[in-house]
Amino acid sequence: MCSVIILRRPDATWPLIIGANRDEMANRPWLPPGRHWPDRPNVTAGLDELAGGTWMGLNDEGVVAAILNRVGTLGPQDGKRSRGELVLEALDHADASDAVLALSHLDTRAYRPFNLFIADNRDAYVVMHRGEGGRNRPEVETVGEGLHMLTARDLDDTADPRVALYLPLFRHAAPPDPDAGTWGGWPELLSSRIWDGERASGAMNFRLPSGFGTSSSALMALPAVERPDLDPLWHFAAGPPHEHPYQPVKAG
Repeated sequence: MCSVIILRRPDATWPLIIGANRDEMANRPWLPPGRHWPDRPNVTAGLDELAGGTWMGLNDEGVVAAILNRVGTLGPQDGKRSRGELVLEALDHADASDAVLALSHLDTRAYRPFNLFIADNRDAYVVMHRGEGGRNRPEVETVGEGLHMLTARDLDDTADPRVALYLPLFRHAAPPDPDAGTWGGWPELLSSRIWDGERASGAMNFRLPSGFGTSSSALMALPAVERPDLDPLWHFAAGPPHEHPYQPVKAG
């Protein structure tokens, strides 16, 4: 599974701060965030070279989107479209609310189950295809103020051992302070290989004998509407974050 940490502070200079670890098979080829799509020149995102989509991206209008598999749905399936396409579809919109409205009409039968996080500096949502109950349209949940964690289950779902262990740790950690040039306690937690229970995949940062594990990590902060003088911040670790430093992402 992947993990996204979400800190929403609507009245702050930086109202949205995100930490994210991507978990994937080590042999699945990818490229770091860049302008990889000529038909989408306003989009910066990592490129999944296998399917052509992405796991996380940001457009020039300030919309960020990230896709996570639901439990037990790793990898492609015959007859299903790539879930990485959905991030690009979300980034076709200049506003998170507009993106969610458009994707709420999606026919989920074309995709394996997913959690799609979509946000800007005003709003944040999770678009969910749980793959149950015969629903042909996704469900949408608004992400409220404060700190939240999204993995392969529902938002803040402590049935996931990773959420149960790490959500309290993130809530008690020093928060990122972009004005001071620091990401607080988040890099250490995103790099943590500590796990609780029977499965090493319960760690934030792991690698299983099968080759499945944490393949990259990201930190992002979006400035308030009232601060057009500030640009979004995005730092990316091009590998497991305990081995690879976070480097600024250059758009363009």
